Amino acid sequence: MSDYSISPKGEKFAIPKQQDYAGEFERIQGLAEAARSGGKEIVVVMGVGFVGAVMAAIIADTVDKKTGEPAKFVIGCQRPSTRSYWKIPLLNRGRCPVKAEDPEVAPMVSRCVLDKKTLVATYNNDCLKLADCVVVDVQCDYSKQELGNMRSGKAEMKALEETIKTISEKIPAKCLTLIETTVAPGTTEFIAWPIMKKAFAARGISSEPVLAHSFERVMPGRKYVASIRDFWRVCSGCNPEARQRVEKFLTEVLNTKEYPLTIMDRPIESETTKIVENSYRASILAFLDEWSLFAERTGVDLIKVIKAIKTRPTHSNIIFPGPGIGGYCLPKDGGLGYWAYRHILGFDDDIFKITPLAIDINDRRGLHAASLAIKALENMSRQPAGATVLLCGASYRQDVGDTRYSGSEIIARKLTEMGVQIRVHDPYLEHWFELEKQDTYPAPGHSLARFFKNQDKLGNIRIQHDLAAALSGADAIILAVPHGPYLELDPERIVEWAGAPLAVVDCFGILDDDRIRRYLELGCEVKALGRGHIQRIKEEVEKRAK
Repeated sequence: MSDYSISPKGEKFAIPKQQDYAGEFERIQGLAEAARSGGKEIVVVMGVGFVGAVMAAIIADTVDKKTGEPAKFVIGCQRPSTRSYWKIPLLNRGRCPVKAEDPEVAPMVSRCVLDKKTLVATYNNDCLKLADCVVVDVQCDYSKQELGNMRSGKAEMKALEETIKTISEKIPAKCLTLIETTVAPGTTEFIAWPIMKKAFAARGISSEPVLAHSFERVMPGRKYVASIRDFWRVCSGCNPEARQRVEKFLTEVLNTKEYPLTIMDRPIESETTKIVENSYRASILAFLDEWSLFAERTGVDLIKVIKAIKTRPTHSNIIFPGPGIGGYCLPKDGGLGYWAYRHILGFDDDIFKITPLAIDINDRRGLHAASLAIKALENMSRQPAGATVLLCGASYRQDVGDTRYSGSEIIARKLTEMGVQIRVHDPYLEHWFELEKQDTYPAPGHSLARFFKNQDKLGNIRIQHDLAAALSGADAIILAVPHGPYLELDPERIVEWAGAPLAVVDCFGILDDDRIRRYLELGCEVKALGRGHIQRIKEEVEKRAK
């Protein structure tokens, strides 16, 4: 009986059997040899997920700056698991396996696969034998054992270590291996390089592996491609040859003329750069949590305060944190540094104070948003247990379809734990796999469901796209993400669709004072993160109504 891998749209693909591997390698080998005879460099991208799929297309779209002809032939390699194999046949059809709002992604993938024939995908990692360069885009996660306790976590190194071992056992001796994954500082030099040296020695190869690191700075949304191709990069190599090779490779595939490379002396410096920049970002966002609470309790509108501060050029990057800091990087990267300090670099003292606290604050912020929803319901004399709440926005940031570590997930789980019936609307999503497949997604035993009670029914959640239908009969609406379609919602229409006044919770400064006032005039209860002035508006409305 065949195992299957099922795509997000429900298409089934049979997992290849062992007898299929030889024929698959012959197919890839023939394509690679033809490409090499045409002067192209053979690049294998290990992992065609969120970063790897688009990186593979960008490399495949590269042209020789002198001739204008395609310069690279790219093989995207993904292990044939039931969870991920579907990406391979989709990519070979010229379809990107990751959803992207960037209009440049789909045409680029299609062009490279179907027209230029510079991109192909496979499940057979023997393709590594053909490589001149390998780009590693395999995840290195940081899993926390307690919600809001970063120190309880650990780096999940197994997948990356196994991938490096496989690469080392198959690649030609002079192949460049470029780790693009965000990793714990010290990983490239003190974990990956020794693995590769040991494998090379076992193969009788006397030369040092050519190993480099250059982290990605991918941002989802309409500038997805530009965040990889047209953005500043930091890189380094384990030896002079690796530094020279990685500089040459990145100069060929990225827009380094306008966005010059920064070349570090050692990979640990490149690795640390990514960890520090994301820890800094997480820290300045966490900083506003206490001031958000201050504002709620003292009648201050923090949104107006932030706008006033941003007029000062030196403070123009201050950002309201919303219901939590999601995305793949900010919630975990500081943890990789904390873990590396002890478990890779061997120190036993505790120097980290701000970074763990910032991540813990950000992880728990969604709980406060949920508590505001409960208070709003109670102020309308509605018990949370059995109440219907529409959560508007499941993504971690506006106008993208990316739910990784979304603050909305914490809201949904906490309210569900308290007996609330959750509905979800998001114009950019088809599925919310963290809920729909919480037993296995993002991996077995790693769902945030383990931190909450009574989570089973969330598996039945389906994303709705008809806002009027989603609101029908709702007791509350939570504006969790500032998606474009939510910014101009009319209070009269919202109440009409709900069928009665309802509780309104604004997590992101979406509502201006006029809309807040109108909701209150319509009999709604309004709560918002960081906006204590709502009580003053409410008192004004009540005074006029008398």
